[in-house]
Amino acid sequence: MAISPFTAALNQVCDEKGLDRDIVIQTVEAALAAAYRKDYGKPKQIIRAKLNEDDLTKTDMFQVFAVIGNKEEMEDEQNQMFLKDAKKIEKGIRTGEELEIPLEPHENFGRIAAQTAKQVIIQRLQEAERDMLFHEFKDKEGELINGNIQQVEGNDIIVNLGKINAIMPIKEQIPGENYYVGQRLKIYVVGVEESSRGPRVLVSRAHPKLISGLFMSEVPEISSGTVEIKDIAREAGARTKISVTANQEGLDPVGSCVGQRGIRVQAVLAEIGVEKIDIILWNEKPEQYISNALSPAKVEKIKLNKKEKKALVYVPDDQLSLAIGKNGQNVRLASKLSGWGIDIEKAKETKSKDPKKEDKVETNTNDKKIS
Repeated sequence: MAISPFTAALNQVCDEKGLDRDIVIQTVEAALAAAYRKDYGKPKQIIRAKLNEDDLTKTDMFQVFAVIGNKEEMEDEQNQMFLKDAKKIEKGIRTGEELEIPLEPHENFGRIAAQTAKQVIIQRLQEAERDMLFHEFKDKEGELINGNIQQVEGNDIIVNLGKINAIMPIKEQIPGENYYVGQRLKIYVVGVEESSRGPRVLVSRAHPKLISGLFMSEVPEISSGTVEIKDIAREAGARTKISVTANQEGLDPVGSCVGQRGIRVQAVLAEIGVEKIDIILWNEKPEQYISNALSPAKVEKIKLNKKEKKALVYVPDDQLSLAIGKNGQNVRLASKLSGWGIDIEKAKETKSKDPKKEDKVETNTNDKKIS
């Protein structure tokens, strides 16, 4: 069965805009109702159209009234009707319902009415498209997606996501990373907001969850849940510490993330450039976790102040600079990763003989550093 030219045009709009067919039909009906009101109705009347896709000239027009029960409810005589009067037209109607009264059909509309209909269609379709895009990308918040750099505007990078452009401000960029038009990269969706110009999508290359997302895509054990990422601390472009644990007995979580001959972690590094990654074994005991987090430095002992959540860490003299790291980076990231404030001190040559006062902690040999 052949379809009408209007139906064909309707289907084309749905395909091009990616809109639901019912939304497009409602938009056209609203436009026809606006045109009818312009030429044959009154400005404040509520007009409703019921589209005939095969023959637009047979589209039915109705004036809509809200049915009320008494005079106290009357606010707009033009669009409200008392129940007793409404029952003369439709016997079973009740208060609170709407009554549709058929209007005289008209085939011809003036230029102004046609222009009004056109404006309604354009505006409604734009609103529907913006709303669809907003909900589509709102669902992608917190996910990793692919994008192409479309434009560099000063310090901001405009990234094409296919249906919409996203913005990557300078604070969300990896320091030292070069961006160019046409470049394809993975990005993290930080947030999606509504604006007068449509959805505003904020993306990032510097967010810590970019790293966890990359590991999830490269390590099947993480996506299946047998290996879990517990914490992550990142200084984009320089170094990241990520702690992992196994939810399956006998599984090496650090080894799973590194992969055979480092193939998995190398795939992550290939996406982020020169950044270093320390993969740390998570431990429920704060002393051991802090010790692991300070890897590759070796820890001699740790004193915890649980009330202030601070840790005083003693390291051998030859491990002091390694524990602190360049410009304090290692201890800073270890603190972020573990959630404890960490102070580093050089261990005394004579060790304490009181085990109650000073807990000794050994570093975990399974921790690995990848650079």
